Amino acid sequence: MERELWPLLYHTLREVAKDFRQKYVSYHPWVLVAVLLWAAVHDRPLSWACQPRHWSTTGLRPARIPSAATVSRRIDGLAVGAFLRLVEQRLRQHGDPRLVSLLDGKPLPVSGVSKDPDARWGRGAGGKAKGYKLHTFWAGRSLPEAWEVTPLQEAESVVAQRLLPQAPGAGYILADGNFDSSPLFDGAAAQGYQLVAPLPKNAGQGHRYQSPNRLRCRDLLQGAFGRSLFAGRGQIERQYGNAVSFAGGLAALPAWVRGQERVRSWVWAKLLINAVRILKKQGLTSPL
Repeated sequence: MERELWPLLYHTLREVAKDFRQKYVSYHPWVLVAVLLWAAVHDRPLSWACQPRHWSTTGLRPARIPSAATVSRRIDGLAVGAFLRLVEQRLRQHGDPRLVSLLDGKPLPVSGVSKDPDARWGRGAGGKAKGYKLHTFWAGRSLPEAWEVTPLQEAESVVAQRLLPQAPGAGYILADGNFDSSPLFDGAAAQGYQLVAPLPKNAGQGHRYQSPNRLRCRDLLQGAFGRSLFAGRGQIERQYGNAVSFAGGLAALPAWVRGQERVRSWVWAKLLINAVRILKKQGLTSPL
């Protein structure tokens, strides 16, 4: 996996770095991101990637490798985050968003006895769990249009309301029953989307406020078009499945990734690695 993906990752960092400057630092943000990605590609801690001997298998590397203390201090900072965002945008720009998008969340559990101060108990895969959740809004490109990592207990429908304004567009959004929320139906409509999610049989009854966009979803699902449309919902499971099914993919959080900021940085690296894998599979083998 290193031989296949690292050249594309490295050249992308160098291209983005040409237009990104940070004054008064010994290491440019691209160097710190390179260390993060090198660690993530090999599923190793950042401290491992800060040892020059662990770069012996590639000639594509920074001239100087920062110390573990430097990386730990700066990796979650604003400058590195801004640089990661530019790399993300560069990879995402290959291809146009599709008319049908997908909303979902992926639990990122930690041990139930973990002392991680940011991890929370919530609903995980198959039952109660402790940890975090990756919330994503996919529109058929190599990276989500918007994403966020939160403690596990945060409701998916609430986080989704924060994601949609980050991805202006139009079309249909497919989601599961966890996203059945009138405020979310209205929020999606305000951004130009029709949310389509399974509803209870009594949808539209009662005295509480019923979003007209939720009622439209109910009517859609009663017709052949709506049922055929929602059948594509399974694509999100394949999207997440593909993201974890290769060496260096977004598997379970390793023991050294704890704390919400560090989890976000690790997930960010994994999303970028997966994006390059997708683009390479699509035939993009030259520097991005």
